[in-house]
Amino acid sequence: MLSDKSRPVIEATLPLVGSRIGAITPNFYSRLFAAHPELLDGLFSRSNQRSGNQQQALAGSIAAFATHLVNNPGTLPETVLSRIAHRHASLGITEPQYQVVYEHLFAAIAEDLAEVITPEIAEAWTEVYWLMADALIKIEKGLYSIQANGRMWTPWRVAAKTPAGTGAMTITLEPSDETPITPALPGQYVSVKVQLPDGLRQVRQYSLSGGAGTSRTFTTKLDDDGEVSPVLHNSVKIGDVLQISNPYGEITLKEGDGPVVLASAGIGCTPTASILRSLAESGSDREILVLHAESTLDNWALRGQMTDDVDRLDGAELKLWLEEPAAGSYEGFMSLREVDLPADASLYLCGPLPFMKSIRNEAINAGIPATRIHYEVFGPDIWLAS
Repeated sequence: MLSDKSRPVIEATLPLVGSRIGAITPNFYSRLFAAHPELLDGLFSRSNQRSGNQQQALAGSIAAFATHLVNNPGTLPETVLSRIAHRHASLGITEPQYQVVYEHLFAAIAEDLAEVITPEIAEAWTEVYWLMADALIKIEKGLYSIQANGRMWTPWRVAAKTPAGTGAMTITLEPSDETPITPALPGQYVSVKVQLPDGLRQVRQYSLSGGAGTSRTFTTKLDDDGEVSPVLHNSVKIGDVLQISNPYGEITLKEGDGPVVLASAGIGCTPTASILRSLAESGSDREILVLHAESTLDNWALRGQMTDDVDRLDGAELKLWLEEPAAGSYEGFMSLREVDLPADASLYLCGPLPFMKSIRNEAINAGIPATRIHYEVFGPDIWLAS
């Protein structure tokens, strides 16, 4: 917990630091990569650096963590920390790297706030940083310890590439060596490392869209502005070997017999499709409501898989929203006001941030407690950090 000495300092300076953290973090990353250019090779995303997404994520997480410490003394934001730790573990973040980040982050803070920073302020924010870092290190060590192997990356051979809707591709992998395999849970993701034409290695996380267990199937949407998906779509061939992480992600199907609502938009259907597949394979008798939003029917990447799995389950129902409506669909954007939510339902969400924010708000207004709303975010999620 935050010390009594530091709490009033953080409370007093949080508005200033919060207002400046968005400018501080680009300076931090500039310093970091100047001192450690190797971190851009297979760890940090170059495209996220260009777009500013990485800076926004770091800024949001630090400000949100400090805000939580001030508003909720004696507790930590466990949900947010778990989400960050799973993402870090999927990239192979190690404990010594937190010291490297601290060194360059606080140099950037000292430079930006040179006119106002005092030793007392620096000490208080150092405490905040290490409270967050130590909590993440502990969670990440636990995640590493439960894997079936002690390796960050293992080789998997591309067994199939199948078009999945307009501009999407489903890639099926099989192990290419005897490394023990950690079974994946429905809704988890893996990191995929590829080498770009300029020789740099880059990593992106992909939700496992097929069944769980020891198989590895993911579906990727081609992003012309990205760097990893064009390689996967255009350059990777059947028989090629990719470097894949162990499975991570805390948004997995919770045990129980209560109703399940799976809500997704666009390529966000991949984790919900994995959860739906696991329910179908187990012959679940739970009440299941599958909600999906898409621009057009042809763009729905996992249409066949998801409709087949709904048909296999007696207690499942599918509702579809399309911007270009087709027979049996709603027109426009998804709204929970157009459906009857099962009582005591657990909601699983994945899709663009504006979509998830809207559906989460509607779900809470409809009476679903926040503790039963589970969501996967592949990007900054400041709006849910508190």
